[in-house]
Amino acid sequence: MHIPSLSADQIRSMLPPALAHRLQDASDTPSDGGIARRSFLKVATASGFALGAFPLLANAQQDAAAPAAADGLKPSQQPAAFVRIASDGAITVTINRLEFGQGVHTGLAMVLAEELDADWTRVQAVHGSADMAYADPAFGLHITGGSTSMKHSYTQYRELGARTRAMLLAAAAKQWNVPVSSLAAERSVVIGPGGKRLGYGELAEAAMQQPVPAQVTLKDPARFKIIGQPTTRLDARDKSSGQQDFGIDVNLPGMLTAVLARPPVFGSKVAAVDDAAARAVPGVKAVLRVPLHDGGEGVAVLANGYWAAKQGREALKVQWNDAGREKVDSTRQLASYRELAAKTGHIKHDADMAPLASAPLKISAEFVFPYLAHAPMEPLNCTVQLTGTGADAKAKLWVGTQMPGTDAAAAARVLGVKPENVALEVQMAGGGFGRRAIIASDYVVEACSIAKAAQAAGHSAPVRTLWSREDDVRGGYYRPMHVHRAEIGFDAEGKVLAWDHVIVGQSIMAGTFFEPMMVQGGVDTTMVEGMKEPYHVPMRLSAHHPKLNVPVLWWRSVGSTHTGYVMETLIDDIARATRQDPVAYRMKLMDAKATRHRAALQLAVDKSGYGKKKLAAGRAWGVAVHESFSSVVAYVVEASVVDGAPKLHQVTAGVHCNLAVNPKSVEAQIQGGALMGLSMCLPGAAITLKDGVVEQSNFGDFVVPRITDMPAIAVHIVPSADAPTGMGEPGVPPLAPAFANAIAQLTGKPLRELPFKMA
Repeated sequence: MHIPSLSADQIRSMLPPALAHRLQDASDTPSDGGIARRSFLKVATASGFALGAFPLLANAQQDAAAPAAADGLKPSQQPAAFVRIASDGAITVTINRLEFGQGVHTGLAMVLAEELDADWTRVQAVHGSADMAYADPAFGLHITGGSTSMKHSYTQYRELGARTRAMLLAAAAKQWNVPVSSLAAERSVVIGPGGKRLGYGELAEAAMQQPVPAQVTLKDPARFKIIGQPTTRLDARDKSSGQQDFGIDVNLPGMLTAVLARPPVFGSKVAAVDDAAARAVPGVKAVLRVPLHDGGEGVAVLANGYWAAKQGREALKVQWNDAGREKVDSTRQLASYRELAAKTGHIKHDADMAPLASAPLKISAEFVFPYLAHAPMEPLNCTVQLTGTGADAKAKLWVGTQMPGTDAAAAARVLGVKPENVALEVQMAGGGFGRRAIIASDYVVEACSIAKAAQAAGHSAPVRTLWSREDDVRGGYYRPMHVHRAEIGFDAEGKVLAWDHVIVGQSIMAGTFFEPMMVQGGVDTTMVEGMKEPYHVPMRLSAHHPKLNVPVLWWRSVGSTHTGYVMETLIDDIARATRQDPVAYRMKLMDAKATRHRAALQLAVDKSGYGKKKLAAGRAWGVAVHESFSSVVAYVVEASVVDGAPKLHQVTAGVHCNLAVNPKSVEAQIQGGALMGLSMCLPGAAITLKDGVVEQSNFGDFVVPRITDMPAIAVHIVPSADAPTGMGEPGVPPLAPAFANAIAQLTGKPLRELPFKMA
């Protein structure tokens, strides 16, 4: 998912005035000092005392602006919202991001625990909510995406830990009647003169009476004991043993399960429905026509469980009205894209192309990238419980969402419930890759529409709406299809004289509140990110954004999924054409400022044995390096062609993400990212349409890598003490081009299309 590099003020300028005002009140901007003292409230719990429990402030859904806190602290600066210390010393850290496999619950808990001087063995983590305390501190919006979790919250969570530690020390100093300066803290224990000791659990209640310090001094990184250490994830045991609950596992008393028959052509309506057979299925309670988020219409089947609901849906006889809806056909779409690619579009970069005509060497290339489904292991789901009527109506949602504030606001709108009466419990999610961050809140809107219709039909039970794998693959919001055309002129030394480049693809920002800032001069900047850099080349880059009846969205690493492939395979093409080593050529062509790129690439080269190790017969090296979301990943791979099919054997990664908070998580994200990058290469890894209908439905016809496809992966991290950058997405883009470059070394033919076509 892409999070635009905008200031909070820029984002607020794009929002409705009332929401912008609320975000201004609640956003987490750095303090300029002088925060008034504040005493925390005490809350007794079954297991002990919370270290402060603050009154929930207005969130992004509320009608009225939140009053400013009396002491000037932003919600996201208050330890009370994030830390609970039980009387037995157990520490619970609330995380302001969705955990869906990236390890953020562990990483941010490590950051807070480091400054808290906590006993890591007593730390656990839980999700936050749609309260404004848990908004992204840089944007003032609830969001998990763009690989920003650690990048944006690293300092925030360090300060939260340091503030909490200071309050504990102050409480101990008061109890012992000694100066705070005489105290130290280690592994959740405050140590005083003469070896006196008090555990954090013993001090929690008294610490709540202490003021929150206006400013805190953070540790020298040289003193870190938790940050930087390879650490097993907090959720590893439950997930590996099958004990972890996800959104799909929500089970409430009397709950009904709903599945939805959606129109095969996006945005179509129901012309007629025969539901007699569906209603006759044992366990089916209702069949309801409901509006969809895109103006279309669907038919929901409610039952006592998923199987009955699914059987009921299969028994439906629905006639769809697709009049006036565009019926996209992939073959015709490709032809029209190729026509557009032959013409210069809206300009992003505008270098002089005159040298192209007289260049001694030239490359003309066309690249084709298909629609891609997100296909997370846990399909989409949302559970809704409605209570009360009229002004007292309330709603509670259980959903694994990357945008809880946006989804809660959408629920309020659909249900006609006051925003402050909507509660949203963020659930652990089994993957997402951007699909759980929908500005239109499609699956939440559907679930709320079904719950509302069920209530109107006399069903007061909670309703859990589940998507099947087929629903997910056919349900829209794909990585857009793209066509690239490149005309490159260069000399015998590989100096690029002119590079004319056109990209064709749907805009993912058009129609969203990000459009005013992210679509500039007619170019969606997310589609061209990753082009040109880090290479010093004169490029004219332009783009076309056709509008089609196919919902599109960010997909893990967004524009870099295709721009990284194009750049890194074309760089290799030039190196081969001029008989240069691809690593040496990249080093020569990189901008002088690309020090992190050079470091990551050199590390991967050194650790792989590139150019020194003798490869097995039939194997070749492949190289690629790419920056996305402020982190650089370089891959050196070994690949071969086996029975006419490309085979990836070994991957060595060089990673520059600045400080690696948890090296184990970095390694895991590279492994997962490389595998997802590999998925783009495999035949069958494409979404296609015929007469407006998606042709794929499940993993039998939308291919994902199996364990037999997985190469050996070695991950190496460039040492750095600089503030961390993101790692959720950067592992994806360089894999496919490195793999393709290895195959091109073997066959002499560049691969211009994903998934690979060898013929």
